[in-house]
Amino acid sequence: MSQSPGSGWHALPPDEVLRELASSPDGLSEPEWERRLARYGPNRFERTPPTSAWRILAGQLRNVVVGLLVAAAAVALLSGDPLDAAAIGAVLILNVAIGFTTELRAHRAMEALIALEVARARVLRGGRWREVDARELVPGDVIHLEAGQTVPADARLLEASELRVVEASLTGESLPSSKRADARLSPDLPLPDRSTMVYKATTVAAGRGQGVVVGTGMATEVGRIGALAGAVEHPTTPLERRLDVLGRRLAVVAIGVAVLVAALGYWRGTTIGELIQTAIALAVAAVPEGLPVVGTIAMAVGVHRMARRRVLVRRLPVVETLGSATVICTDKTGTLTAGRMMATVLRLAEREMGLAGVTTGDDPRIAVALRIAALANEASLSRSDGRWVAQGDPTDTALLLAAAEAGADRERLLREAPRVRELPFSSERLLAASWHRIGPGTSLFVKGAPGRVLTGCDRVLTADGVRPLPPASREALLETNRELAARGLRVLALAMKEPAEGNDADLQGLTWVAFVGLSDPPAPQVRETVAVFARAGIRTVMITGDQQRTAESVARELGLLQPGDGVLDGRALDRMSDQELRAEVNRIAAYSRASPEAKLRIIAAHQDRGAVVAMLGDGVNDAAALRRSDIGVAMGLRGTDMAKEAADLILEDDRFPTIGAAVEEGRVIFDNIRKFVFYLFSCNLAEILVFLGAGLGGQTAPLLPLQVLWLNLVTDTFPALALAVEPGDPAVMRQPPRDPREAILSGPTLRAVAIYGALIAAVTIAAFYLGGTTCAFMTLALAQILHLGNARSADPVLAPRRAFANRAALGAALLAIGLQLLTVVVEPLASVLRVTPLSGGEWMVVVGLGALPALLGQGAKALRSLPARRSSRS
Repeated sequence: MSQSPGSGWHALPPDEVLRELASSPDGLSEPEWERRLARYGPNRFERTPPTSAWRILAGQLRNVVVGLLVAAAAVALLSGDPLDAAAIGAVLILNVAIGFTTELRAHRAMEALIALEVARARVLRGGRWREVDARELVPGDVIHLEAGQTVPADARLLEASELRVVEASLTGESLPSSKRADARLSPDLPLPDRSTMVYKATTVAAGRGQGVVVGTGMATEVGRIGALAGAVEHPTTPLERRLDVLGRRLAVVAIGVAVLVAALGYWRGTTIGELIQTAIALAVAAVPEGLPVVGTIAMAVGVHRMARRRVLVRRLPVVETLGSATVICTDKTGTLTAGRMMATVLRLAEREMGLAGVTTGDDPRIAVALRIAALANEASLSRSDGRWVAQGDPTDTALLLAAAEAGADRERLLREAPRVRELPFSSERLLAASWHRIGPGTSLFVKGAPGRVLTGCDRVLTADGVRPLPPASREALLETNRELAARGLRVLALAMKEPAEGNDADLQGLTWVAFVGLSDPPAPQVRETVAVFARAGIRTVMITGDQQRTAESVARELGLLQPGDGVLDGRALDRMSDQELRAEVNRIAAYSRASPEAKLRIIAAHQDRGAVVAMLGDGVNDAAALRRSDIGVAMGLRGTDMAKEAADLILEDDRFPTIGAAVEEGRVIFDNIRKFVFYLFSCNLAEILVFLGAGLGGQTAPLLPLQVLWLNLVTDTFPALALAVEPGDPAVMRQPPRDPREAILSGPTLRAVAIYGALIAAVTIAAFYLGGTTCAFMTLALAQILHLGNARSADPVLAPRRAFANRAALGAALLAIGLQLLTVVVEPLASVLRVTPLSGGEWMVVVGLGALPALLGQGAKALRSLPARRSSRS
């Protein structure tokens, strides 16, 4: 005897399951229960140990840029320059502290599996029923189930009476699943079709039943999915990969330039002390100290912006990854759809109408149909704070609500026609019936599956009254039912009989009244968001546990299906190899009956083709896929704790359009990261070229290491931080997604970095020749500060309002200029940085040369925008 999820228990008859488990209809004896508890352990999930703070700290230190700074600080300390070493160390500590604090907060999340534990269970031990702690259940225990109860373990049903179970969190099914103990099923059925089984952490919606436990703890389906999610590692984000590549390139550049300058100095006879000092200055110049800090802060700014748009971020680097997303995989129920059944269509004999705004006074047949819908019903409806509050099966509550809004109040109808007998809906009968006393006689009202109800009908209610229902008319009604179902509607037939005898024989000789179509309608603004994604080059893929016909209808209604696209059923997907799936994945717009393993394969297939995949989910069955995707997105209101634990982002309002806002923010964040990387690299390249140019010209180092560090902290960091909050381009969601393999600095951007770096270096070297070290120091500072305008996207001629939209950039520039002026005004600071006061002529040199790169850059930007200006005027 073993307990393993999905091992075919659903296909075995009840007596054979009991025999395999060495159990009986009277349950286990106390001694046998004790032996099994010792063998299998408690019915609980294994706890995942939290990530330690030391491991998080170590992750922050595994960074090439950090490594370069550590090396520079070590060289400064060994060469007897503790001031430089302390300054570099301060920058390191600041960067690591910000990243560590953010990551630590994100890792301290709730233990999701534990939150799914079920407290109590009713179990049969030694022939007697008793209430026990659900953790004490073992394979072979016989348990009792009833409406409202959470299922405490995986169990094969022994008995089931009108039993329906909500399995949406496990299977993705939008409707409760009907359960039968005596069904004959094949072993290869997917989980949503295993009607003889109930699973841990699902909820009984109606009816009652008994079952024998076949799986507990981690051997349940929920436990298996939890283990599957735990085995999936979060992939590194595109930004993490890009910054790592940039860091390696920086190391190569720094080492190469240092070797070249050292060789030139050695050839000229420079002392070892001067060579070490130059090497430290070059290391500081080559490394943009502000890059990790500004990158972290830029994403933190994005986190704040997303929080205002109802998105909570659990992993900081994933903020930027959203901007790279090329595929968004999403579940259906409650995400693309409203997550609740609504009666939307009423089909009478001659015409069809929408139920929105309909009243019982519009047509006598509407009053009859809605009376049937309200009375042949097991749900309840009440008013609270001016709103309808429904309890019961989603289909019944949808019918009650439609009837109430049209004026057919159930309580009033019951007072007028008291119920004398009812026949609840069952998966065997496929209908529900209710007998009511109206005057001296009894009337029967029936609702159910169209094929089953029409079998008992021999008449039809028309505009001219009740007419016979010949075979041709019956077939026409069945075709109407098929047409409604093809539109993604769940169709019920409404029928009646007057007078009725009050027994089961009344289910023949019925009068067909109407079809009612129910749907889980699209959630607000989903179609618009899907269209926005399409314009942005992002493909939306639906993955649902619903039937293929429903999936296809919803996908078509939401605009997911484009010419050439298809819908793939879970069984067909399971028969495909990974290679076949990769070949087909780009043309599949929706997947039906998808298992947790299938979701992993779908995401992996997209990733293998170079896509950056976001996954939206809310159920236990989504947890592994959320973790495997590049961006896992869970629902905050209805999402299970396991889904939230596995996700990177949480949507507080559960609205699909909110992920659209998050993607937009992600794109803006990456654009801003690219802007400040461009700014920092061009400034740092200028510093390197200053040393290289001076060395080639036979001059001593123009700047001291501490002066370079001051420039990187003051003139780089504050302006770069301002670029992190640059307003987004209004056209950001009309552009295709970036290639995830594309470097942060593309070819044209690298050329611009080289041009501006050379230009800033040239004016600095010119200032050094004209006025010495202080003049070069001030010129380089001013050129870098004013270079901020070149890094921004706004053209001051084409869009003057956007040029002033980022007040932080203007404030940062003024702050940096003010701090730079302090270096020649405040004596202690001037002494530390070894600068001297400047004359009026030297200030003219500084201002003239320092402003030149910015003036040339703005002029070039205005020339590039000429075609756009001409187009806007025309």
